Amino acid sequence: MPSRREIYEKIVRSAGAPPVSEGFASPVVGDYVRRLHAKTNRNVIAYYSNFLAMPGTVTGLSIDDMDMNGFMANIHKLDRKLGLDLILHTPGGEIAATEAIVKYLWKMFDKDIRVIVPQLALSAGTMIACAAKSIIMGKQSSLGPIDPQIGGVPAEGVLDEFEMAVASIQANPVSILLWQQIISRYHPSFINECAQAIDWSRKMVAVWLKENMLYRNENKDKIAETIVSYFSDHNQTSTHSRHIAMDVCQEKGLNIIKLEEDQELQDIVLSIHHAILIYFQLSKNTCKLIRNHSGEIFTINIQPEHENLSSQTNIVQTESGY
Repeated sequence: MPSRREIYEKIVRSAGAPPVSEGFASPVVGDYVRRLHAKTNRNVIAYYSNFLAMPGTVTGLSIDDMDMNGFMANIHKLDRKLGLDLILHTPGGEIAATEAIVKYLWKMFDKDIRVIVPQLALSAGTMIACAAKSIIMGKQSSLGPIDPQIGGVPAEGVLDEFEMAVASIQANPVSILLWQQIISRYHPSFINECAQAIDWSRKMVAVWLKENMLYRNENKDKIAETIVSYFSDHNQTSTHSRHIAMDVCQEKGLNIIKLEEDQELQDIVLSIHHAILIYFQLSKNTCKLIRNHSGEIFTINIQPEHENLSSQTNIVQTESGY
């Protein structure tokens, strides 16, 4: 496997240093993605967010409804009978958008989906991983809790805090003055919204697990319950940003394939990962990339002149000419 420095130099040479187009199509990234397709004989789509380098206030980093356009562009003309290897690097995002994407991918590939996690697939990214037949992870890879966030606030944490307030006030009515200041931050329907979001995400992931990854398992109901209970329990994971390693994921019942067991596969996957992160570094304003092995590219970019406003545009490209 080439070093990160070697990949960087290769990308710069191929693009013409320094690349000035935010959505420039790197033939180096494409070459590595095609190598994965050649090895597995499966369709490959890389879904990458630049969340590690950009502030969370930037629009477009999370999973949202705009991503459906990227997946549609990338899936068009693919041989769907080959299944899909989906490479995920994301902080998560909207539950509704995640549900729509999973349903679409299931229909397009008849549920024959493997999710590859080179580093991080958190929150809604973990939910997508749970909808696959298997998840390929390395020693450096992590999934995350699926406890939903509403306005950046953990829904389960809100319910725990509310229950604590009720118990405290029942035990000591004077404490209502203190809790009133805390609970007043939430609008009237917020508590109910949190409860519904938690129930929605738990049921959704449980169904996905039982209908795909655990479909042939006699104990699928029990295993799905164990997985969902752990990944959605704020008391077990402690924080929404918790990184859950490969061994723990496997221990809880997920169908994990260890990346290190196939050296060639590991080299290709990590080369894709480094190449895309370098691509982000060089393109500067690209906040999301969705691309396949046949050269289709969908990017979401922030506009430099309005960077503080986090405005975005979409570019669909192919690699014709490379």
